[in-house]
Amino acid sequence: MNHSQWKTRRTRKLLGETVEESPAYVEAGQALALGQAVYNRRTALGLSQAELAHRAGMTQPQISNIEGGDSVPTLPLLTRLASALDASLTIRLDDNGSAFVFTPHHDPRPGESTTGGHTSAA
Repeated sequence: MNHSQWKTRRTRKLLGETVEESPAYVEAGQALALGQAVYNRRTALGLSQAELAHRAGMTQPQISNIEGGDSVPTLPLLTRLASALDASLTIRLDDNGSAFVFTPHHDPRPGESTTGGHTSAA
């Protein structure tokens, strides 16, 4: 196949073509979606990575790795993260994609975002 025949995965999906997704691609998309949800909630609270790490009993590089999609935390660590973010974490995983949503435990202050989630069409 020459370069003029090659189409990106995104373009092929937009054209309605069937796109095979490797398990590694799906897992990477899920890790990125979780990282984005952590980032969104952390920044909505006005916390630095170091502050969140302290609250969750983690290190700042661990938070950075999660937010960057470089690592996927264990369930106990997700529980600590949700607590440190003063939120409940809802996870949806199915064939149509994945979603990670942090729902605040309290009523937001005026101007505070309630969205902490991100959906991935992985």
